[in-house]
Amino acid sequence: MARTQLASSIKPGSLDQEQSERALRRIKEYLMRHPEEKAIKVAAERAGDEALVLPREAVSMLAYILAQIAEGRGVQVMPSHAELTTQQAAATLNVSRPYLIGLLEAGAIPFRLVGRHRRIRHDDLMEYVRQDSVKRRAAADELSDLGQELGL
Repeated sequence: MARTQLASSIKPGSLDQEQSERALRRIKEYLMRHPEEKAIKVAAERAGDEALVLPREAVSMLAYILAQIAEGRGVQVMPSHAELTTQQAAATLNVSRPYLIGLLEAGAIPFRLVGRHRRIRHDDLMEYVRQDSVKRRAAADELSDLGQELGL
């Protein structure tokens, strides 16, 4: 069943930045020394314990999270299939809720109704962001070309 809340978040400055930097360095060094490994074994703290085996992609994501924390930034982790409320989606886009609802009703972003409430898949919202970014770049390029043609 889809959830409407974020899976996990870390507020800026809530974790030890130096500890995060040290862990990040160790992970990056390991990944660079073992580029072919698809599964990463994490040694146990106590003798006799089994090593924890993690997928390389998960370790790379952890390195990214640690890099953000080391820079003093907050981090949110959300499953790609998560569903957002209109308020959460509007906050993600940094637009008003009424503006977002206009986008939904115009068909710019897919959504589904749960009773009377709209739910937007995180994947669909991020696809809208990608497409909007492409459109904005194309418009900026067109304006730049037009300015050059007019000698501005």
